[in-house]
Amino acid sequence: MTARDTRAEVGTGDVQDSGHGGPDDDYPPERLAAIGREDLDHLGARYDGVHVLHVDPPPAPGSPLEKRATRQVSMLFALAGLFAFLFVFVYVGSGWFLPDWRWEVGGDWWGLLFTPMLGISMGLSLLCVGAALVVYTKKLLPHETAMQEKHEGSNFERVTAAATLQKGWHNSGLGRRKLLLGSVGFMGGGLGLMLLAPLGGLIKNPNAGNPLGTTSWGEGVRLLREDGTPVRPGDQEPGSLATVFPAVPGGNRESDAATMLIRLRPAQVQSATARAGQEDFGYGDYVAYSKICTHAGCPVSLYEQETSRILCPCHQSQFDVTQGAKPVFGPATRALPQLPITVDEEGFFVARSDYIEAVGPTYWNRERI
Repeated sequence: MTARDTRAEVGTGDVQDSGHGGPDDDYPPERLAAIGREDLDHLGARYDGVHVLHVDPPPAPGSPLEKRATRQVSMLFALAGLFAFLFVFVYVGSGWFLPDWRWEVGGDWWGLLFTPMLGISMGLSLLCVGAALVVYTKKLLPHETAMQEKHEGSNFERVTAAATLQKGWHNSGLGRRKLLLGSVGFMGGGLGLMLLAPLGGLIKNPNAGNPLGTTSWGEGVRLLREDGTPVRPGDQEPGSLATVFPAVPGGNRESDAATMLIRLRPAQVQSATARAGQEDFGYGDYVAYSKICTHAGCPVSLYEQETSRILCPCHQSQFDVTQGAKPVFGPATRALPQLPITVDEEGFFVARSDYIEAVGPTYWNRERI
């Protein structure tokens, strides 16, 4: 076997094996700088062991075929951006300049359409991006079939690889297809906002307005039965329990507002001991406690008159109404919050204020909000 010259003739594609040195020795930086981009691309391909077997050129610049394909791709990118901005418009606008979103059974049209509109707009945006990339690749880029052999890299290869990337940018036509480039920018802006908009929920303070520590109860809010009728002191028999809700829109569907209005029996009134600072929260022989268990948030709805205990059916916690609804059995460790009540000028029960503590289960920062 004889050693041969390592030089490769630019443009001929003949790369010879090296008996000494390598491409960095044959092509120092100053020599590489003097070679054109196309020739560098061919030279790097040959030294990289790439053999182009077949090339289908792209449409001729300025030809009707190229213009039509460019319009198609630009339209798809523009639609992708439009649907992405529609997602942002619906997501950000809800509760601001659009109706507030609140899903509920039998709710309004906006509550029913909000989530589907987000899914459809995001799906159509991503679908248009995929379609645009497919059309762009098939109709505006050259197609080639090539083979490549693996080998170690060098500075020579880094320079020629850069030339290959530059050639790829040149072949893409983005630099001269302003309409296509503009639609890509529009699409990128829309997609960026679409992907970033949901992160706003991670930035927003979830405790703003103290949503976990407040309910719809407040001074002067009437106690209503599930059918919407108010309650007078004489409406219940001693030892009975009624579930009441705040007289506000949607109050009977709020998960934290359900309250038990209990009329104590005379013997219970005599033995009742209120929690410190809540001695005047009741009205006569009536007391009102949250219906939400302080263990896991289940509705406590079983009341034993003879034992004065309210039972939670989920985990069998029991609360004594004659001791300020203090837990006396089961996993619950906190008493049920008591709602301060009185009657208004028409003789109907009303709340004197909201609950003075958070209702429901304990959470890690409950005492801080």
